[in-house]
Amino acid sequence: MSTKVPQNIEDQEIDLVQISKKISNFLDRVNSSIFRSIQFFLRNWIIVLVLIVTGFAIGWYLDTIRKSYSNQIIVEPNFESVDYLYSKIDLMQSKVISNDTAFLKTVVGIKKPKLIKKIQIRPIVEAYKFVENKERNFQLLELMAENGDINKILVDTLTSKNYRYHTISFITSEGGNDKEFAVPILDFLNNSEYFNTIQQIEFKNLQTSIVQNDSIVKQINTVLSNFSSVTKGAQKNDKLVYYNENTQLNDLIKTKQALIEEQGRNRLKLISYNKTIKEISSTINVESKKSLNSKLKFYLPILFILLFMLLNSFKAFYRKQLLLVENEKNK
Repeated sequence: MSTKVPQNIEDQEIDLVQISKKISNFLDRVNSSIFRSIQFFLRNWIIVLVLIVTGFAIGWYLDTIRKSYSNQIIVEPNFESVDYLYSKIDLMQSKVISNDTAFLKTVVGIKKPKLIKKIQIRPIVEAYKFVENKERNFQLLELMAENGDINKILVDTLTSKNYRYHTISFITSEGGNDKEFAVPILDFLNNSEYFNTIQQIEFKNLQTSIVQNDSIVKQINTVLSNFSSVTKGAQKNDKLVYYNENTQLNDLIKTKQALIEEQGRNRLKLISYNKTIKEISSTINVESKKSLNSKLKFYLPILFILLFMLLNSFKAFYRKQLLLVENEKNK
């Protein structure tokens, strides 16, 4: 046992020395590479400067002609028109991909269809409102979540179409205004004979419901007012008034409260029920900063320098290999 311990210690010392040498050699190679790089830039500083200026100028020019703008329209599809809305947007996107400018110009009504590069629709995820006071939606979401990721389920196509609001986003190569893009798109989406008929019927039904509910509330107020008058008269006569729950007075009060809440919702619906696809808000001409947009002026100089360094490395490699071949021939 005593003879093995010094040997192990000695082996460990040798390993540490070798590791130290390897680290030292690695650092020397790094220092040497940095020094050669500095020398390379000092020898070719004029070419590097020209490449930087040229790359910046070309990148700046390309950035000015390659600008793209993102536009968003938040809409509310009414009368169970969500599938119709998504199919219309998919149709427009297919026409954009196939470069069918005739369809976009004549059918949709966009005067400059070539400027549109992409159009898509996404739901505005409102998980709490999706299950709020809706037991069936909550149970459905709970059932689906048992076998999958809840975050994926919330944005799944089947679930997302049940959200109230949706965002239509499209990208254009030039800026514009509502009349050039948003208005034609919304007019195209609302150009459906079937849903226009439904919209007119639903709008009239809603107006009728509001009038009838107002009448019922007035009748309930009359009943309550009469009861109040009877109660006050009985108190003046120093008589006790007895009534039991069968008079359904509490039910009348609850019915009135429910009708008032329903009337509030109905009057809000009147605002959006004038169209099948109701525009909530729109944001246009937001310059896109994604991908390489407006960044080529910085990327191209770096790319040119890297290509120049790669070309010089290839030349050095070629000369070295050519020299080795010539030496072998001379032997």
